[in-house]
Amino acid sequence: MKRLWTAGLALVVFAALTSGARAQLDLSGAVPPSQPGATTLVPPPDSDEPTPGAPRSLGEPRKVDKTDKLDVDFNISLASTVGRPLRLNGKDGQLTLWGRDKALKIAKLTLQGEVISDPAQKCKIDIVGDGPIEAKSLGRPDGLARYEAEIPACPFAFDVVEGGVLVPPQNSACAFQAADCRASPSGLWGTEGSAAAGEAKDIASQRAHAEDVATRILKMAKVKFKGRPELDGIEREQAALAARSGEICLDYDRESEHGFCASRMAEARAALLKARAERLAHGEKAQD
Repeated sequence: MKRLWTAGLALVVFAALTSGARAQLDLSGAVPPSQPGATTLVPPPDSDEPTPGAPRSLGEPRKVDKTDKLDVDFNISLASTVGRPLRLNGKDGQLTLWGRDKALKIAKLTLQGEVISDPAQKCKIDIVGDGPIEAKSLGRPDGLARYEAEIPACPFAFDVVEGGVLVPPQNSACAFQAADCRASPSGLWGTEGSAAAGEAKDIASQRAHAEDVATRILKMAKVKFKGRPELDGIEREQAALAARSGEICLDYDRESEHGFCASRMAEARAALLKARAERLAHGEKAQD
């Protein structure tokens, strides 16, 4: 059953930290605590949700999507993200998911930001509830599985990439007035920079594969849909995403050593092209 949160939610538990203020956004209860170094989560005793297995290594071979109508072996696994502590830009906060497909939950969410009354100071917000926060499935509008979390003061959507999630830019940061803290979940949440550096070779291979898929799909689309005005839209959209990748990855921790962010943005581009090309193909069949 979908949980409803009211405006009466309280911000409690303030403590002084060397990096600034810390507060907790209480959604009536507590999320199962994550243990230091843990990579999997166990549901609370009264939960019927499935327990995720250990997250797959970034370099583990991916399953091939046998139903792929474009004859490209490109598939992003939710299992690579569930149970893995994700960091914004590979260093800040924590986002941990568990569940599966349309039963996905946010088990832990910590945001780091700046003090509203003194932007030079840093602050941290822990968001907890009487159970994991529901992540509503929004389908795959741009090729990647998209979910939405309706969190008071900070609702946001995110797309799932291999071993991470991508939160699109927001018009403004989330303001937690009672905590005097402003923070934003926007950006790529993924593996820590130090951990990704140890898998640079596998990450580079994944990026090359995603870029090859994108190139093949775009080439196929130019031949198959030549003369269609929609093709121009596809080219502009994927070019804009490719250009935005540099901005998104600029702050990812040790990106120059591993290229994790660039790899995941290449996946997003390939998924977008695949979705748009399949949409055009389906529209063509509907007209036959």
